[in-house]
Amino acid sequence: MAPAESFGPLERELGLLLRRSHAASGRLSRDLHPDIDPAAYELLALVASSPGVRASDLAAYIGVGRGTMSRQLSKLHATGLLARRPDPDDFRGQLLELTELGAQRLAAAQQARRARLREALRSWDQREVDELAEHLSRLNHVLGNPEG
Repeated sequence: MAPAESFGPLERELGLLLRRSHAASGRLSRDLHPDIDPAAYELLALVASSPGVRASDLAAYIGVGRGTMSRQLSKLHATGLLARRPDPDDFRGQLLELTELGAQRLAAAQQARRARLREALRSWDQREVDELAEHLSRLNHVLGNPEG
Protein backbone atom coordinates (compact mmCIF):
# COMPACT_ATOMS: atom_id res chain seq x y z
CA MET A 1 0.00 0.00 0.00
CA ALA A 2 1.26 3.44 -0.90
CA PRO A 3 1.81 5.97 1.91
CA ALA A 4 -1.22 8.12 2.82
CA GLU A 5 0.38 11.37 1.62
CA SER A 6 0.71 9.98 -1.92
CA PHE A 7 -3.07 9.95 -2.24
CA GLY A 8 -3.37 13.76 -2.22
CA PRO A 9 -2.35 14.21 -5.87
CA LEU A 10 -4.54 11.26 -6.87
CA GLU A 11 -7.53 12.75 -5.04
CA ARG A 12 -6.95 16.14 -6.68
CA GLU A 13 -6.62 14.68 -10.19
CA LEU A 14 -9.67 12.43 -9.78
CA GLY A 15 -11.69 15.39 -8.51
CA LEU A 16 -10.72 17.44 -11.54
CA LEU A 17 -11.47 14.53 -13.87
CA LEU A 18 -14.89 14.04 -12.29
CA ARG A 19 -15.76 17.75 -12.55
CA ARG A 20 -14.71 17.83 -16.20
CA SER A 21 -16.55 14.59 -16.89
CA HIS A 22 -19.71 15.97 -15.27
CA ALA A 23 -19.51 19.09 -17.45
CA ALA A 24 -18.93 16.98 -20.58
CA SER A 25 -21.82 14.67 -19.66
CA GLY A 26 -24.04 17.72 -19.36
CA ARG A 27 -23.14 18.79 -22.88
CA LEU A 28 -23.65 15.27 -24.22
CA SER A 29 -26.99 14.94 -22.46
CA ARG A 30 -28.19 18.25 -23.90
CA ASP A 31 -27.18 16.95 -27.34
CA LEU A 32 -29.34 13.88 -26.70
CA HIS A 33 -32.28 16.04 -25.67
CA PRO A 34 -32.36 19.56 -24.24
CA ASP A 35 -34.65 18.58 -21.33
CA ILE A 36 -32.53 15.86 -19.71
CA ASP A 37 -29.90 16.07 -17.00
CA PRO A 38 -26.17 15.19 -17.14
CA ALA A 39 -26.67 11.64 -15.84
CA ALA A 40 -28.82 10.77 -18.86
CA TYR A 41 -25.95 9.93 -21.19
CA GLU A 42 -24.51 7.33 -18.84
CA LEU A 43 -27.93 5.85 -18.09
CA LEU A 44 -28.72 5.45 -21.77
CA ALA A 45 -25.30 3.90 -22.41
CA LEU A 46 -25.86 1.40 -19.59
CA VAL A 47 -29.32 0.48 -20.87
CA ALA A 48 -27.92 0.11 -24.40
CA SER A 49 -25.25 -2.29 -23.13
CA SER A 50 -27.83 -4.34 -21.18
CA PRO A 51 -31.21 -4.21 -22.96
CA GLY A 52 -33.95 -5.50 -20.71
CA VAL A 53 -32.21 -4.35 -17.53
CA ARG A 54 -34.44 -3.73 -14.51
CA ALA A 55 -34.56 -0.21 -13.11
CA SER A 56 -33.76 -1.57 -9.64
CA ASP A 57 -30.65 -3.34 -10.94
CA LEU A 58 -29.56 -0.17 -12.70
CA ALA A 59 -30.02 1.85 -9.50
CA ALA A 60 -27.99 -0.68 -7.50
CA TYR A 61 -25.21 -0.76 -10.10
CA ILE A 62 -24.86 3.02 -10.18
CA GLY A 63 -25.37 3.39 -6.46
CA VAL A 64 -28.45 5.63 -6.34
CA GLY A 65 -31.81 5.19 -4.70
CA ARG A 66 -34.81 3.81 -6.53
CA GLY A 67 -36.63 7.15 -6.28
CA THR A 68 -33.75 8.98 -7.96
CA MET A 69 -33.56 6.32 -10.65
CA SER A 70 -37.31 6.42 -11.19
CA ARG A 71 -37.28 10.20 -11.73
CA GLN A 72 -34.38 10.03 -14.17
CA LEU A 73 -35.94 7.17 -16.12
CA SER A 74 -39.32 8.91 -16.24
CA LYS A 75 -37.70 11.92 -17.86
CA LEU A 76 -35.93 9.72 -20.44
CA HIS A 77 -39.18 7.91 -21.16
CA ALA A 78 -41.06 11.21 -21.57
CA THR A 79 -38.49 12.43 -24.11
CA GLY A 80 -38.97 9.30 -26.23
CA LEU A 81 -35.42 8.01 -25.71
CA LEU A 82 -36.27 5.10 -23.39
CA ALA A 83 -38.93 2.39 -23.54
CA ARG A 84 -40.31 0.43 -20.61
CA ARG A 85 -42.07 -2.91 -20.68
CA PRO A 86 -43.47 -5.04 -17.87
CA ASP A 87 -41.10 -7.54 -16.27
CA PRO A 88 -42.70 -10.97 -16.78
CA ASP A 89 -40.95 -12.25 -13.62
CA ASP A 90 -42.01 -9.37 -11.35
CA PHE A 91 -45.35 -7.63 -11.86
CA ARG A 92 -44.03 -4.49 -10.11
CA GLY A 93 -40.86 -4.28 -12.19
CA GLN A 94 -40.12 -2.85 -15.59
CA LEU A 95 -37.52 -3.79 -18.15
CA LEU A 96 -35.74 -0.98 -19.96
CA GLU A 97 -34.49 -0.56 -23.50
CA LEU A 98 -33.70 2.29 -25.82
CA THR A 99 -36.17 3.44 -28.41
CA GLU A 100 -34.97 3.74 -31.98
CA LEU A 101 -34.60 7.49 -31.41
CA GLY A 102 -32.68 6.85 -28.17
CA ALA A 103 -30.32 4.42 -29.92
CA GLN A 104 -29.68 6.88 -32.76
CA ARG A 105 -29.02 9.81 -30.44
CA LEU A 106 -26.82 7.74 -28.14
CA ALA A 107 -24.75 6.46 -31.08
CA ALA A 108 -24.18 10.04 -32.27
CA ALA A 109 -23.22 11.17 -28.75
CA GLN A 110 -20.84 8.23 -28.35
CA GLN A 111 -19.16 9.05 -31.65
CA ALA A 112 -18.69 12.65 -30.52
CA ARG A 113 -17.33 11.62 -27.10
CA ARG A 114 -14.89 9.12 -28.61
CA ALA A 115 -13.72 11.69 -31.15
CA ARG A 116 -12.98 14.10 -28.26
CA LEU A 117 -11.04 11.38 -26.45
CA ARG A 118 -9.09 10.46 -29.60
CA GLU A 119 -8.19 14.12 -30.07
CA ALA A 120 -7.25 14.63 -26.41
CA LEU A 121 -5.08 11.50 -26.39
CA ARG A 122 -3.62 11.85 -29.87
CA SER A 123 -0.06 11.98 -28.49
CA TRP A 124 -0.56 8.74 -26.52
CA ASP A 125 0.36 5.40 -28.02
CA GLN A 126 -2.10 2.49 -28.00
CA ARG A 127 -0.36 0.80 -25.05
CA GLU A 128 -0.88 3.91 -22.90
CA VAL A 129 -4.55 4.15 -23.85
CA ASP A 130 -5.04 0.44 -23.07
CA GLU A 131 -3.25 0.80 -19.71
CA LEU A 132 -5.40 3.79 -18.74
CA ALA A 133 -8.56 1.85 -19.59
CA GLU A 134 -7.32 -1.13 -17.55
CA HIS A 135 -6.45 1.01 -14.52
CA LEU A 136 -9.76 2.87 -14.65
CA SER A 137 -11.58 -0.46 -14.89
CA ARG A 138 -9.77 -1.73 -11.81
CA LEU A 139 -10.54 1.49 -9.94
CA ASN A 140 -14.22 1.34 -10.89
CA HIS A 141 -14.35 -2.28 -9.78
CA VAL A 142 -12.91 -1.65 -6.32
CA LEU A 143 -14.93 1.53 -5.81
CA GLY A 144 -18.12 -0.31 -6.77
CA ASN A 145 -17.33 -3.27 -4.52
CA PRO A 146 -17.19 -2.35 -0.81
CA GLU A 147 -15.15 -5.48 -0.02
CA GLY A 148 -12.53 -4.42 -2.58
